[in-house]
Amino acid sequence: MISKVRGHVLPASQRRSLHELTQDLLLSSGDTTSKRSAFWTMLTLSAVIAAGGVLTDSTATVIGAMIIAPLSTPIMGIALGSVQRRRTGSAMVVLLACLLVIAVGMVMSVALPSDYDLLSNSQISSRTSPGLMDLIAALATGLAGAVALARRDVAAVLPGVAIAISLVPPLVVAGVCLGKLSGWLALGALALFVSNLFSLVFAGMVVFASLGYGTEADKAARRPARRAYAAMALLFVVVLVPLTANTVATLLLNAWTGRTKDVAEQWLADEPDASVTSVDAKSRTMYIHVRTPGELPPVESLLDRLEGRIPDGIPVVVDASRGRRIDAGKVGG
Repeated sequence: MISKVRGHVLPASQRRSLHELTQDLLLSSGDTTSKRSAFWTMLTLSAVIAAGGVLTDSTATVIGAMIIAPLSTPIMGIALGSVQRRRTGSAMVVLLACLLVIAVGMVMSVALPSDYDLLSNSQISSRTSPGLMDLIAALATGLAGAVALARRDVAAVLPGVAIAISLVPPLVVAGVCLGKLSGWLALGALALFVSNLFSLVFAGMVVFASLGYGTEADKAARRPARRAYAAMALLFVVVLVPLTANTVATLLLNAWTGRTKDVAEQWLADEPDASVTSVDAKSRTMYIHVRTPGELPPVESLLDRLEGRIPDGIPVVVDASRGRRIDAGKVGG
């Protein structure tokens, strides 16, 4: 059954040879000087473009950086080398590439004002809180990329894979956040990159092994093969746990935000022309943005209504349309 599925997904007539894959994925094979020159030049340019797109909050510019970024090549080289059980130098290339991109982000972060709100930038906020769905999407994208590399007739989908798998932008965001001394945001961006990295390597190993690229190595060393897959599975779990926890926390936070908005609307129900424009949760604080032409009701009644709807101890801040900010206090406090 498995062989039939493999035959349909990766027909023998379209499979690329091991030599072809090696030439494409390993910078240490073939004309190494030209390969490395092209890799580092395109990586640096893609990092600068991505940084510019992040700092200007331009989705189109960030997508352009994804298309030309060559970082997926040595990452898939890690997968191929793992299947063959040989050192290719790809891991060191990836490590140095990550440091370069982060450094570019840090340098370009000096263009931001000192009081800049990083979370107000959608390119940053969308990459600093990864969840379980990010890992699932990255794994599917990694499988698509590995299949596209292994087949001769679907190479045209590789630009789409480059866009779908976010590699350079999270590293740039991590650099920008480090440049602004926001360590937790940088850690979130790094978690997104690491999840995408492991997904690419894991998917590549599965596809390349299923095609028999590592058959000779498997026969010669079965234990190392098992150890390689066990190590990848362990690393995958290490990434899976925090992303799952973050997903659960995000779902809970969304539920509490929705409840807070419902309670706030009830709180303003008797005030003519008053409305709740939005409710945001930042730094463990609920910010309720309201629009009202008159005075606000007592905030104590708002806190009383919130008891039992959201956890006790959460600070609540009311932002009125006329520039007033009221620190209502803590729920249940």
